[in-house]
Amino acid sequence: MVQCDFDGTISTEDVTDSLLQRFGRDGWEELEAAWERGEIGSRECMKGQVALLDMDRAELDAHLATIAVDPHFGAFVRAACERGMPVQVVSDGIDYAIHAVLERHGLGDLPVIANRLVQTGPRSWQLQSPWASAACARASGNCKCERLAEQRERHGRVLYVGDSTSDFCVSGRADFVLAKYKLIQHCVDHGIAHAAFTDFSQALALLPQPVALELAA
Repeated sequence: MVQCDFDGTISTEDVTDSLLQRFGRDGWEELEAAWERGEIGSRECMKGQVALLDMDRAELDAHLATIAVDPHFGAFVRAACERGMPVQVVSDGIDYAIHAVLERHGLGDLPVIANRLVQTGPRSWQLQSPWASAACARASGNCKCERLAEQRERHGRVLYVGDSTSDFCVSGRADFVLAKYKLIQHCVDHGIAHAAFTDFSQALALLPQPVALELAA
């Protein structure tokens, strides 16, 4: 089966970052810097940042309506499913945002596992992390390594698709990786079986070729 990251992989920009840049009160950048220094995990960072968002639901929905996705992702999903490879979106981002963007682009049926956004007031929000794990090496809100292990028990082999830092840990556990952006060099540096791509038209072309052969081995 296929597990795919969302922010920067399916979407053309990081949705959480875009929300913070538009609606975040002072302090979210300091949390980001603390996370980049390794002082806090991504779950603590995002929980603090979401608490600093100042927006109502209408503003949130209007912003999410501007988020673009890779125009070839839908074709990739259809091709994977035709080959008996179900696709699951696994993200350390925000579930409400992911569902809204996918729905707008005709992909609302895709299963999504991500952090939960809860509205606590007219302009206030809270992030909950039902998929967190005390054993997560990255202290993420959604432990992607555990999610991959769950799907391996069900499907045997897992193709992982991602782009950046939140995908580093899980990429070493996947059977094969389709990598873009920072994840390419990480896979090269750590000897992880992968193929590089820049958009899903290239990922689509890889499905019936070396990746499919690797997964069927």
